[in-house]
Amino acid sequence: MQHKQLSLSILLTALMILLIHLLNAPFLHLNNNVVMTVRLLGLALLCYYGLRQKKLPTWILISMLVGIEIGYDFPEVAIKLDVLSKIFLRLIKTIIAPLIFATLVLGIAGHSNLKQVGRIAWKSMVYFYIATTLALFLGLGVINFTQAGSGIVLPADAVQQMPETSKQSWQDILLHIFPENIAKSIVEGQVLQVVIFSIIFGIALAMLSDKLRKPMLDFSESLAETMFKFTNIIMYAAPFGVGGAIAYTVGKLGIGVLLNGIYLVLTLYGALIAFVLLVLLPICFFARLNIKNLFKAISEPFTLAFATASSESALPKAMRNMELFGVPRKIVSFVMPLGYSFNLDGTTLYLSLASIFVAQACGVHLSFGNQVFIVFTLMLTSKGVAGVPRASFVILLGTIASFSYLGLKEWPLYIILGIDALMDMARTSINVMGNCVASAVVARWEGELDDTKMNQENLFEHTQ
Repeated sequence: MQHKQLSLSILLTALMILLIHLLNAPFLHLNNNVVMTVRLLGLALLCYYGLRQKKLPTWILISMLVGIEIGYDFPEVAIKLDVLSKIFLRLIKTIIAPLIFATLVLGIAGHSNLKQVGRIAWKSMVYFYIATTLALFLGLGVINFTQAGSGIVLPADAVQQMPETSKQSWQDILLHIFPENIAKSIVEGQVLQVVIFSIIFGIALAMLSDKLRKPMLDFSESLAETMFKFTNIIMYAAPFGVGGAIAYTVGKLGIGVLLNGIYLVLTLYGALIAFVLLVLLPICFFARLNIKNLFKAISEPFTLAFATASSESALPKAMRNMELFGVPRKIVSFVMPLGYSFNLDGTTLYLSLASIFVAQACGVHLSFGNQVFIVFTLMLTSKGVAGVPRASFVILLGTIASFSYLGLKEWPLYIILGIDALMDMARTSINVMGNCVASAVVARWEGELDDTKMNQENLFEHTQ
């Protein structure tokens, strides 16, 4: 008890010091050196708090604050720290394909019959459709209420190079789902193609005799467990990768470039919070999930996704934590990778906000039918991009260009481009949260959610 009280005192002291810094400008009138010293003292106390706690999620949060400090006071150094986040993301990407392959094959061929696989598939798609549709209409409602794009004009200095893009036909979108070469799909990080290959491979393996099936099942089980241990090792580098990513973002963007689109950022964050409270939370109550333990299971992958703006960084830990939460592996390994392509709640919200923001900035009044048509088009073209940082912006650019006949122009995207990193962190973390909830809901729907694990006290404190 004394240890907890001391740790809490250290945390509160550090937060008070940082709060004093935030309130400095109006009435304390301290010089910059003093202010920096106060901030560093607060961060030092937080680091001491982290040493006492010895928990990875705590260190990830501390590294985010340290990264903000480095990016704010030492932007030249911060920009160079991007290499830390790139190293971490590269290590994570080595896990994705073998982990998805091993867990899906094991889940389909080892623990469930093919009828159950089909049942899990259609239940997952029904949930995905409902959740993303609610996200779509919530996003439309919020942006039409706030009118964040109205009155926006192109800043004179907003001349930036747009990412190159090309218009996609429905045939291109359909072909993108299926792999032509599994090695190529792995190299290019095409998660959906790896999922399709693994599902077909698992079904084929399930059709073999026990004698022929067992060696591959043993290999898949060993590979899955090895990749989870691999993940545990890489997670020790997570605070460095997260800190480097945040430092780079703050150092590169600064404060001034955020002002033009700050209203849109606030609108997005408000809409995402509303989605969690009005959609995900009621779903959790309806599915009778333990909210407290679910929050513990989601918190670490959520933080990783927020800091790195990549769903891939959070996938291995999210899958492992949802297993510990009580979702069977056969459901986790099927629902979560599939959800990374079809259940992009945060991305759907962002696309609806951003597309109507462009219309408002251009002074174009779109009918409700046109708004829904544009956003559904964006939702279809965005499948499979969850693991790629800021790929949604490229999708948005290409789709806005294809609707130029409605009067939409590209110049508002220059404003979005400057703040897209901040929005990408938020939408990606909600994508991860939505898929974690989806796996638990489908498990409950199947009647296979382990309530004993779900309600176990201090489960994640013993498994960090």
